[in-house]
Amino acid sequence: MATGEDPSSLIRLRMSAHDAHYGGDLVDGARMLALFGDVATELLIRMDGDEGLFVAYDSVEFLAPVYAGDYIEARGRIVHVGTSSRKMEFEARKVIAARTDISPSAADALTEPTIVCRASGTCVTPKANKRI
Repeated sequence: MATGEDPSSLIRLRMSAHDAHYGGDLVDGARMLALFGDVATELLIRMDGDEGLFVAYDSVEFLAPVYAGDYIEARGRIVHVGTSSRKMEFEARKVIAARTDISPSAADALTEPTIVCRASGTCVTPKANKRI
């Protein structure tokens, strides 16, 4: 990463009917982990010029349900840099909530986002792959 660059990433997207895995349009928690994987990839590219590898999650907490039609922000940041390892923390927040109880297309922009998932994990960029 360039000197002074913020070692964080943000992705925002709408959960679709395709993301719904359970009854009532409930989205599988693994979808949040997939978003965290994309955030981690961006962070590694910015830091090392390479996608690197996600080695392990240290912790994962699912805190609130996510439904098709919800907008989710997935954020991540690098909290520790080793020789080839990068420790990261992630958080997913619901910023818009689908309101199918009102109509099939109703939604509320939330004044206070709802934290739906938190996680931390370690990624590695092999030394031979580092370009920065």
